[in-house]
Amino acid sequence: MTDTTPTPEPDDRDPLAEAESIINDEAARAQAEAGDTEGDALDSDLSAAEAKAAEHFADLQRLQAEFVNYRKRVERDREAAAGATTAKVVEQLIPVLDDIAAAREHGELDGGPFASIATKLEDTLGRLGWSSYGAVGDEFDPQIHEALTSQASTEVTVPTVQLVAQPGHRVGDRVVRPARVIVAQPE
Repeated sequence: MTDTTPTPEPDDRDPLAEAESIINDEAARAQAEAGDTEGDALDSDLSAAEAKAAEHFADLQRLQAEFVNYRKRVERDREAAAGATTAKVVEQLIPVLDDIAAAREHGELDGGPFASIATKLEDTLGRLGWSSYGAVGDEFDPQIHEALTSQASTEVTVPTVQLVAQPGHRVGDRVVRPARVIVAQPE
């Protein structure tokens, strides 16, 4: 069987069907373009939102780093202020500590009630970072010792503390008062 339906000639086409076809084609094309434009707009909005989010994230990271640095700086300043305050207290107590050292050297602290008080004071200051230094035989260091005088000696090969006139005091690494010493110099 062959199809005997006549094919419409160009002049035989239905103008209404042709107009509907053109309108439908144009509508489909417009909708496709609108979909592409809408998709492009969505992509553009998404890209803008991602850029804004990345900017806010970078700001957040910067602020967090600034806060961490601020916290560290405040902690360092707090520790420095505490150390300076302790050093000032020790500096004011140096005459008392010198008297305790002299009394100990002369045997006046042996077993008396004053020995207990002196030990408690030194222990309390020790918990705050205080220490006394300077001993006979130490190598002379001008950073922590104050040489009152020096004497030539054949018994030493480097400048050495021969006598401690007054012990030195420090809080942590900070020297509050250098040890006052007499130095033996090699000949």
